[in-house]
Amino acid sequence: MLSKKVALVTIFLSTVGINAATLNASEADQATLFQQNCAACHGADRLGLLGPALLPENLKRVRKNQAIASITNGLPATQMPAFGEVLKPNEIKSLVDLIYTPLLKVPGWDEQTIKAHHVIYKPELVEGNAQTASPIYDADPLNVFLVVEAGDHHVSVLNGDTFETIHRFKSRYALHGGPKYTSDGRFVYFASRDGWVTKYDMYNLQVVAETRVGINARNLAVSGDDKYVLVGNYLPHTLVLLDATDLSLMKIIPVTDEQGNSSRVSAVYSAPPRQSFVAALKDFKQVWEIRVDDSSSDAVKPVVDRIQLDDYLDDFFFDQQYENIMGAARNAKNGQVFNLTGQKKVADLDLTGMPHLGSGITWAYKDTVVLATPNLKEHTVTFIDTKNWKTIKKIETLGPGFFMRSHENSRYAWVDVFVGPNKDVMHIIDKTTLEIVKTLKPVPGKTSGHIEFTRDGRFALLSIWEMDGELIVYDAETLEEVKHLPMKKPVGKYNVYNKITRSEGTSH
Repeated sequence: MLSKKVALVTIFLSTVGINAATLNASEADQATLFQQNCAACHGADRLGLLGPALLPENLKRVRKNQAIASITNGLPATQMPAFGEVLKPNEIKSLVDLIYTPLLKVPGWDEQTIKAHHVIYKPELVEGNAQTASPIYDADPLNVFLVVEAGDHHVSVLNGDTFETIHRFKSRYALHGGPKYTSDGRFVYFASRDGWVTKYDMYNLQVVAETRVGINARNLAVSGDDKYVLVGNYLPHTLVLLDATDLSLMKIIPVTDEQGNSSRVSAVYSAPPRQSFVAALKDFKQVWEIRVDDSSSDAVKPVVDRIQLDDYLDDFFFDQQYENIMGAARNAKNGQVFNLTGQKKVADLDLTGMPHLGSGITWAYKDTVVLATPNLKEHTVTFIDTKNWKTIKKIETLGPGFFMRSHENSRYAWVDVFVGPNKDVMHIIDKTTLEIVKTLKPVPGKTSGHIEFTRDGRFALLSIWEMDGELIVYDAETLEEVKHLPMKKPVGKYNVYNKITRSEGTSH
């Protein structure tokens, strides 16, 4: 009988086309280390699961010494733990050598493969007028929340008036990015880390269709006219355009430059006022604006406008008019503002550390509109004047923040700390003074994160990011606790109305 160690190595190597019998002892140890410490999140084949793929093609911007530091110390505001006290320095170096070793063959994910994974479960629900035009439950469909429970890979449908669960269903493994609603809130789309896209009917509470568009996906966006879904992949390096009615494949868009180099997609968002999608790229200093030309009856044609940047753009934030994007690279010393129409940089932003602009929010402040962003590395929240792009103020927090939320009917903005010794606190900021006025500690010792408001802004829902976690409902004015709802690691909750109206207090 094979020993446990040999069995692990054999299984791992068979997935990447290597014969275990040909390995020397150090290579076998290397493979075993990966299986024991990395495979659960990054996949036994290194193609990614909860975490990204670990291949040379996906590590172009990460030097080996940076990879060693990441494994040793962990990564801020992610689920990547620190292994410095678990593994020896030579073991960490061995893992880094492994992940920079190319696979004999990286599997493709072509048109035929995508079509083979396409399933329509409810043909009668494909069209918007199907079966019933109203929800099967007694609740305001625009004040419903979807709560993503990562602990056991389920989604709960929550009544935003009574805070009672209407329905709970199993999701694909490791959903990533917020679910995206159609403009009327009738349908919603999910993307999972392993490339599955799911269409769900919010009225009938049923899965309509699914398809798998890649091996390691990032997120998706729905066009402003509800006709298309665009998905960004880490692996393969593609954008995939789907028909929003049934998730059938429309077009695979290779993410390549003029020299044939390819890039992962960091994020893709819809820009409804521009009738376009905007994608940030991980490995090119470009942002792509994509419009869909469907004027021909024969086929749709994605039209890609490649906008050259001064730096990489790992995440970004739209201004309220969708004319400008504010973005920053994870390794940059400042952020930048790019005008999409003029296709040029218009300002530098005083944003050091690792600003989380994807979670930025805006609101009216004096005679301007302020952009506020937490920081994944520094203990700060930065407030920027969107008229002149100058920093109005920076305030100190008790640690790095991941999520920031508010509502147009609330005088407060909420920002978490999320990592470090103060991960259990939530700061409340007065939007008129830009000062922290209260710091909550909902459950001592347990991570607080991600706020979402009800449709009218009267209540704020906070997540306790633990396996035996919960949602805590707060009165958004008095900041008093109203209700506790047990949940399995509720990583995010998304109010239909706030999302489809692009509330100034929530990310888009």
